[in-house]
Amino acid sequence: MNLLVLTISYILTAGFSSGLTTHVSQQNSKALKVEIKKTGSGYMFIRNGQPYFVKGAGGTSETEAIKIAGGNSFRTWDTRDGAANLERAEKLGLTVTMGLNVARERHGFDYNDAVAVKKQLDHLRKEVQKYKDHPALLAWGVGNELNLDYKNPNVWNAVNEIAKMIHQEDPNHPVTTMLAGINQQEIDHIKAKCPDLDFLSVQVYGGLAKVPDQLRATGWDGPYLVTEWGPTGHWECPKTSWGAPVEETSTEKAEVYKTRYEASILKDKNCLGSYVFLWGQKQERTPTWYGLFTEAGETSEVFDVMQYEWSGKWPQNRAPNISSFTVDGKSARSSIHLNPEEKYLVMISVSDPDKDKLTIRWELLPEATDLGQGGDRESRPVAIPNMVTSNSLTNALLSVPTKLGAYRLFVYVSDGHNHVATANIPFMVH
Repeated sequence: MNLLVLTISYILTAGFSSGLTTHVSQQNSKALKVEIKKTGSGYMFIRNGQPYFVKGAGGTSETEAIKIAGGNSFRTWDTRDGAANLERAEKLGLTVTMGLNVARERHGFDYNDAVAVKKQLDHLRKEVQKYKDHPALLAWGVGNELNLDYKNPNVWNAVNEIAKMIHQEDPNHPVTTMLAGINQQEIDHIKAKCPDLDFLSVQVYGGLAKVPDQLRATGWDGPYLVTEWGPTGHWECPKTSWGAPVEETSTEKAEVYKTRYEASILKDKNCLGSYVFLWGQKQERTPTWYGLFTEAGETSEVFDVMQYEWSGKWPQNRAPNISSFTVDGKSARSSIHLNPEEKYLVMISVSDPDKDKLTIRWELLPEATDLGQGGDRESRPVAIPNMVTSNSLTNALLSVPTKLGAYRLFVYVSDGHNHVATANIPFMVH
């Protein structure tokens, strides 16, 4: 990659009412200039003089797959492994929105504590100085969902001081903060208290298609990124009678990823792009809810959808799909109650667009009880072995545990080409 000496003024042509400011560039021998340009119909990133729409993934694993799928960027939540992430991105021709880990009130931080706030600012200044000149850097993200379960609006004063500091240290990259959802109060705080932010970032799931209208309803008509989006969230989906959230199958997820992306991110000219969640795997309510990859590194139909949206082409070999899945003739939304130590018939209907030979594996887990908020770390439940006997690709027998309580039966359908379809059914033993 050619490293350019850029002396262009940092111009943010933002003609909207949020009070976002203009910043002046300085000579820099490595950084590639990123700015936001107002167009006739909305806004766009300009990177190194060229329009840049973010086709991004949230997560730092499987980054080569981002490139293969036609993506161009990934985001982090902090600066751990910052140098390695930036170097890997540059080699792949990707960029990085670098997250800065800003303390959250819900984790006990007090934004009335001026000493602690100043200490945090000084620490983040050092982090910015480390990475500001790397050519793969796209933007800075100040904190993640700082509005989740908070009460003290002084956090936004701290966010603006961090943004102001970043522009002092780094005149070449814009700054944002990531909000959980879209809320009138938070938008008002951002507009009033954070004039040094260059654009807004929002994180939404089931409501993604409504984002353009919701933002305009709050009075925000400036540029924004969607820095997290994905399946219907566990807090907004149907629940069983005992409160267990019902996860979409990988096939259902693929459909909502596609329709919601096309209805909002691709359509709204104020949108600078997005980071799909999660490019990797994690335990959050279940081991399959948010990851585009399984723990074994397999990809589902959701990956196929993102490749299509980013590149305009479907993968040559596509993931299998699930059209139905039942236990005792009942689906996941049926609040299934089973008797201990009895056996029940499990039925599944699967297919593969490439007619690949499919194999199936089952897993029985107790319902997760180590539950976090806002993506907090959760521990994976321990599987209960030898409780499912496959009779064929379409049916199996479930042996119900002796211990009363809530469980989930997971199915993984693999095509032999590192692709998978996933689903699970919650049930109660009583």
